[in-house]
Amino acid sequence: MSTESDASAPARSRSNVVIDGIRQMIMSGELVAGSRLPIERELGERLGVSRGPLREGVRALVILGVLETRQGDGTYVTSLEPSQLFEPLGILAELQTAENSLHLLGVRRALEPEAAARAALLISNDDLAEARRILDQGEELLTDADIDLEATIDLDTAFHRLIANASGNPAFAAIIEALVSRTARARLWRAIHERGAVQNTQHEHRLILDALTSHDPERARIRMAVHVLGVEEFTASHLSEVGSVDD
Repeated sequence: MSTESDASAPARSRSNVVIDGIRQMIMSGELVAGSRLPIERELGERLGVSRGPLREGVRALVILGVLETRQGDGTYVTSLEPSQLFEPLGILAELQTAENSLHLLGVRRALEPEAAARAALLISNDDLAEARRILDQGEELLTDADIDLEATIDLDTAFHRLIANASGNPAFAAIIEALVSRTARARLWRAIHERGAVQNTQHEHRLILDALTSHDPERARIRMAVHVLGVEEFTASHLSEVGSVDD
């Protein structure tokens, strides 16, 4: 039951009560992936909040990928898959300044080499074939007089996404997916302004693929670390230029 102080508490703090309450219901196993939330009146009475804070808290959990609303059918717990729960990270990354984007590249440097090492142990022949297909497409683009830089960025993203997924760790894959797709502008700027960058990237990708094909985790880790570090170092030395592209 709500106390008088609870009733006068700011809506934001009351919405946090809703967030914490639903989180506890999920953690305890009372609610699982796909569960329907109790009706609004029942849930509000249980958590001791009015309709406004209740709806605000539920909306926050929808944005975070924890809940989903189905028109005319109520509110449900999502699948709680990492790809869904980490999706807001991509929005956060998109809103970063050029300087903070450099910090995100540092996160990539910490995560992607480990993902590559794990992928070297687990990657399937089908995934290796797809990785080769992606790099072959990249080679074809390099034969054009005017390289389609946007297309090369798409292929670069697809290559990194494949390795992250092949790591067998859904959390790795979800975080890297968010970061790789959101650092494309920094890589595009590098491709435009650094002579041979596209060719160098293709070569580095081939070395990573060789390590994956050999199922050599240490070599895959090193090759990926060198590759991502190159992007980070270039971005660090050209922060103002990258920032102007983002503006």
